[in-house]
Amino acid sequence: MSAAMAVREMTMKYMMIVCHDPAIDAAAAGGGMDIDSWVKEMDGRRVRLEGRALDPGDATTVRVRGGEVLVSDGPFAETKELMVGYDILDCADLDEAIEVASKHPLARRGAMELRPFGED
Repeated sequence: MSAAMAVREMTMKYMMIVCHDPAIDAAAAGGGMDIDSWVKEMDGRRVRLEGRALDPGDATTVRVRGGEVLVSDGPFAETKELMVGYDILDCADLDEAIEVASKHPLARRGAMELRPFGED
């Protein structure tokens, strides 16, 4: 096994859920740094594997209760902050994931939720 492959195996993958309160102006939330700059930096560091913006107004929740499929519009929990995107991070540890999340422009007024991937 190559040294690069060994280092790669010692990293942790995290789902970073990008949450934003729609009552806060998106331009002000970025604090002067656009998201494209953050993406370029994290892609350059090879800690961001992929990411996408999500349409916060177009969600469907599916539940099965008593054998019946229940479908409703919107997220399961009511919250001020909506999930507006996600990124898959590949970091050395939680400290690096926190550092990466803290640099995201929407972290200044929204929230970045980090969840480690479970083991295969």
